[in-house]
Amino acid sequence: MPADGPGGSTPRPSPSPSAPSKPDSAVVRDALGVGIAVGLSGFAFGVTSAGAGLTVAQTCALSLLVFTGASQFALVGALAAGGNPLTAAAGAFFLGVRNAFYGLRLSQLLRLPGPVRPFAAQWVIDETAAVALAQPTRRAARIGFTVTGLTLYTLWNLTTLAGALGAEALGDTDAWGLDAAGPAVFLALLAPMLRTTTERAVAGLAVVLGLGLLPVLPGGVPVLVAALAAPTVLWLQGRGLGARRTPSGGPRDTGRTKGTDR
Repeated sequence: MPADGPGGSTPRPSPSPSAPSKPDSAVVRDALGVGIAVGLSGFAFGVTSAGAGLTVAQTCALSLLVFTGASQFALVGALAAGGNPLTAAAGAFFLGVRNAFYGLRLSQLLRLPGPVRPFAAQWVIDETAAVALAQPTRRAARIGFTVTGLTLYTLWNLTTLAGALGAEALGDTDAWGLDAAGPAVFLALLAPMLRTTTERAVAGLAVVLGLGLLPVLPGGVPVLVAALAAPTVLWLQGRGLGARRTPSGGPRDTGRTKGTDR
């Protein structure tokens, strides 16, 4: 969905039990702001999906059932490029895996009743996790998660339908330049998440791998290979830190005592 969530906020540490309370109205206001701002980008997904050849029903099913923006854009983008459906689905799956880790953290924070958890799991994305984890109390976190999830899910699906119907009415989306809408929204959602040098290096290497391998590998496969950017950058970073910690001249002799130097 929403960029994997549809947007791309980075969740912050959870609140402490002794943290000061926050007015419910303020939590609702913040949650609505996130939900509305990101939910409207579902229109771009609807246009992109229809342009990739999916029917209106298939496009809406993706938003209703998958509901994780970046993964949805990756899937239809790979299909539009002529990729194998299984390869495209694999790339989308790996992009959405992080939501499972959000779920582990949110389950401890929200502590929702058992019967509610399967339904709440559908709303575990970047935006709901970011809003919930930013709250000072469990009550505020629950309100933030619920309002963000409900607003975003509703708007994302409505705008997906509108985008798909609009693209179908227009016909050839390439002729209108709407084929660029999906990638543009994806980048807009991703850019705010790149806050550190390491994150920017990973993104840059992923772009180089993806674009460089695009002409020689089947559609969808470059996305999977680009996933190697993260472990590669972390490995290189680890080696660099290790090299800086090791004296270039090797271990020094510390066994000499004062007065024995010549």
